[in-house]
Amino acid sequence: MQRKPGLEETLALMKDLRQRCEWDAAQTHESLRPYLIEEAYEVDDAIRAGNDRQLKEELGDLLLQVLFHSVVAEERGAFDLSDVAEGFLSKMKARHPHLYEGGERQSWEGMKARKRESIVDGLPAGLPALHRAFRLQDRAAGVGFDWPDASGPAQKVEEELAEVRAEVASGAHAAGYGVPDPKLEDELGDLLFSVVNLCRKLGVHPSLALDKANVKFAERFSRIEALARERGMDVHSAGLEVLDGMWNEVKKADGSRS
Repeated sequence: MQRKPGLEETLALMKDLRQRCEWDAAQTHESLRPYLIEEAYEVDDAIRAGNDRQLKEELGDLLLQVLFHSVVAEERGAFDLSDVAEGFLSKMKARHPHLYEGGERQSWEGMKARKRESIVDGLPAGLPALHRAFRLQDRAAGVGFDWPDASGPAQKVEEELAEVRAEVASGAHAAGYGVPDPKLEDELGDLLFSVVNLCRKLGVHPSLALDKANVKFAERFSRIEALARERGMDVHSAGLEVLDGMWNEVKKADGSRS
């Protein structure tokens, strides 16, 4: 059986491209930033679609970014791919002391918390807000700032929702041109933060849950639009009552309550 190519061949190709391709030779860490982010999203899309062929291809594109940055760093005399691999091995073994160091199983967040001065240390500034909220709460839990179960976060959600309702009842609303009422925005932010914490305590990542809800809503509303076309209706003028009835019709066809 012919041996499949490995990291050695991919690294050699990357170095060759840096020598012989004008575009590859011109790239820097900074210029590659947009591609790294794009490739990560494309991997995520392939996972969402459950497409193995696409996932294999996109992981290759993501690997290209790892190789690219490693070679650029090696040319600068900063580090090379071997150093990256060494750091990976050390980190993964340290994360699992019960498997590799004869120690006891420990919480990864707890181990990292002892090395940080603040829970914000090392959190990327560009993290999406929903994911950042989850990680902040996860890190706070790593130092013991956490409810023992989900009942605490659930109660907090109810409290924050009551505060939002109180603001709405007092007349809080958008000031116009999409500018929110500052107090209402603050209360809604607290509500969202509490919902994220409830998700975390129940073992659900809020980003994944919201992504699935987005997909479900988009699919159902597309079916409402298709139904409207079949019935010669204009969704723009149908009105809430009619659209809500069609929404329930689509839900019933799904056999779903949510």
